Amino acid sequence: MKKFNIKKSIILIVSALALIGLDQFFKHLAVEYLKPIGSKVIIKNIFSLTYIQNDGAAFGLFAGNKFLLIWLTALVLLCLIIAVFLNKIKSNFLFISFILIIGGGIGNLIDRIFLGYVVDYLHITCINFAIFNFADCCVVIGTILLIIYFLFFDNKNTLEKPCHENNEENING
Repeated sequence: MKKFNIKKSIILIVSALALIGLDQFFKHLAVEYLKPIGSKVIIKNIFSLTYIQNDGAAFGLFAGNKFLLIWLTALVLLCLIIAVFLNKIKSNFLFISFILIIGGGIGNLIDRIFLGYVVDYLHITCINFAIFNFADCCVVIGTILLIIYFLFFDNKNTLEKPCHENNEENING
């Protein structure tokens, strides 16, 4: 078992708390100022702030399945957090993607647990895109970074090593 990494754990906690704090602050502002008016055009035909209560996941998927979304989100977040705490994440690039996913995931999880829905407020109107929030941005950016990591960085080291080096690493763990 890998050694517990206190430095990365503290960075994860502080960074995730900062993202969660920002997310909850923005959602508070949305509830306070947008909910009463519904929507506020920021740039005509391009961007609006629009208050909605999303009881599903992205694009309203799994709408009405609050407990499924809570448990699934909690399970994924727990796995990511454990991977960081157990020092399984060696790449800073990957570590940053985990911070973003964890911070955003917890931000939306808080809403689902305590409100039964997620507060969304960012609306790109020029392409009629789904209404989303800061936490969603964190999760999406983190996931894109994760995909980039696995497509361009993770396999690069494995592919450059001769086969016998890869086998020795697998045997020696």
